[in-house]
Amino acid sequence: SGTVVHAARGSRWLGAALLEDAIKPGAREAVSALRAAGLEPEFVDETRAGYARATMLVTERLLNAPGTAHGGVMMALVDVVHAAVSNSHGTLAVAQDVHTEFLNAGSLGDTLVCEGVEINRTGRTAVYRIDVHAFGEKYPDGRHIATALARVFRVGTPWVVPDAAPVADAAEAAPVAEQGAVAAPSGR
Repeated sequence: SGTVVHAARGSRWLGAALLEDAIKPGAREAVSALRAAGLEPEFVDETRAGYARATMLVTERLLNAPGTAHGGVMMALVDVVHAAVSNSHGTLAVAQDVHTEFLNAGSLGDTLVCEGVEINRTGRTAVYRIDVHAFGEKYPDGRHIATALARVFRVGTPWVVPDAAPVADAAEAAPVAEQGAVAAPSGR
């Protein structure tokens, strides 16, 4: 048994995969809450250790008083990617420091694409560069809007996902395909 994961872009179904490892209790609720906030996580496979990516659509709920993407929203996106990339090697890591520079503003309707890349990793610490780009009507080829340098302490214990009930069948997982994945335009 395992977890059926469906992949889609927009309303186009791209395929499915069976994952043998169990998902963490409450994971479905956590992903639903992220999506309700406008965040679309993109899960990275094991061959991409040292890399993570997530996207977010800037909706009216995510604007600040001047009408641009709220800095706290961008920080939340950076934090999600920081957690994913720093734990991508299977060793529990906890944040020590994140320094973020806001370079430009995101706008209503933009898709924010956040990517984290490992710069250095030792047995006890690691450093990551995390960049946020906005893709939208004004900047269809993308605009760099934030960058972060993040450091973690690698606790040294394996990152273990507790056992949970797997998805019963493809019909239960099908709503994931309907969500669609937001991707940066080609040519980036």
